[in-house]
Amino acid sequence: MDQFLINGLISGFTYGLIALSVNLIYTPTRFFHFAHGAVYAWGAYFGYLSVVTLEFPLWMALPLAVLMATVLGVGLEVSIYRPLRRRGTTPLVLLLASLGLYVVLQNLISMMFGDATQHLSAIAVAKGVALFGARVTPIQLWTVGVSVVAFALVAAMLQFTSFGKMMRAVASDPDLARVRGVDTDMVILGAFALGSALAGLAANLVALDVDMTPTMGLNAMITGVVAMIVGGVGSVPGTLLGGLLLGLAQHLGAWTLGTQWQEAIVFLILILFLLVRPQGFLGIPLRKAGV
Repeated sequence: MDQFLINGLISGFTYGLIALSVNLIYTPTRFFHFAHGAVYAWGAYFGYLSVVTLEFPLWMALPLAVLMATVLGVGLEVSIYRPLRRRGTTPLVLLLASLGLYVVLQNLISMMFGDATQHLSAIAVAKGVALFGARVTPIQLWTVGVSVVAFALVAAMLQFTSFGKMMRAVASDPDLARVRGVDTDMVILGAFALGSALAGLAANLVALDVDMTPTMGLNAMITGVVAMIVGGVGSVPGTLLGGLLLGLAQHLGAWTLGTQWQEAIVFLILILFLLVRPQGFLGIPLRKAGV
């Protein structure tokens, strides 16, 4: 059981990091950018391209992969979403556009790299270290450490920087923020850049630990959305709590019920929270949020 708990915590930090990337984009835009799942997958394949094909050292390849994922996410915002928003497009149309973009970007991965499982063999397989009766690999420890640092930096940015204050203002009332002189397009662009960078970072951490496939972004996106809702939209600590809950629930469920229940457990938790506490762990109740 110790191994299942440790694995659940490690998965939880990964889910939390993905959910944070989703949350940063959703908070100012108020639509689910499902093509974010494709940005996540491309982040992993950018890492594969840099490490395996171009044979860059890991210290150079990972920042390059994160940068390319950021460029891709920003490109989608500038070329697709921003023109649609300026035409007065509804969030539903943006959602449909994002679904179409996801399909196109995923198929581009399949066309360029194939549908077979790929391996990001940048680090020699390590035996792992003993931790509370379980075995943990170095990349898993790095995943936890990087996730904690990312959460701390994002929380500090949102709380103490002018960009963070502008993002919170746009999330609260975009029309009022625009009247007060906030450049909402710039804020949304920054949210896409930061969210895409975190997605690329999470994807490469996952790819270094397990394998990658062109469809890996769909499960990541769904899990990130659920973790965001469970933790509370707009809440950085809540997002981490949501990710940890999903990770622990999935692995403990696999231990007691079997691995076939892992995906079902995610949606059971979502339904439970929607019925009992729709605002999530640390979210603002809907009647107070004015939604």
